[in-house]
Amino acid sequence: MRPPFHSPPLRIFRKRSAKEDILAQWRTGDFESDDKALRRVGKTIGEIMPGILQKLRIEQRQSETEILQVWKNLIDPTLTAHANPTGIRNGTLFVTVDSSVWLDEIVRYRRKEILLRLQSAFGPQLVQRISYRVG
Repeated sequence: MRPPFHSPPLRIFRKRSAKEDILAQWRTGDFESDDKALRRVGKTIGEIMPGILQKLRIEQRQSETEILQVWKNLIDPTLTAHANPTGIRNGTLFVTVDSSVWLDEIVRYRRKEILLRLQSAFGPQLVQRISYRVG
């Protein structure tokens, strides 16, 4: 018994331009997809940069750097010798203190003063609270 005859699927080809014919003969093949890739329109640098800067979190890193600079200028030098900001996330500034004695001093007597100074320099949205830890 013979298998039923199946005709190959019909392919619809568009008519190539003279340029495409010559290029296909010269290349000894049809590289139409390569030509399409070369014809794609690229994006301008102005369209690309905002996305790149957002992925790199440039604004956040700039704020962190500014906080480090302002920390040393606004806060008492004896305090900055024992406490340093280590990062900021979601409005919380993380500060590492070198001993539990200084942590107790800051938390009991200086916490509100430090927070108010930083909020006056950066606004209440950037630094909403401060988290201290010994490290």
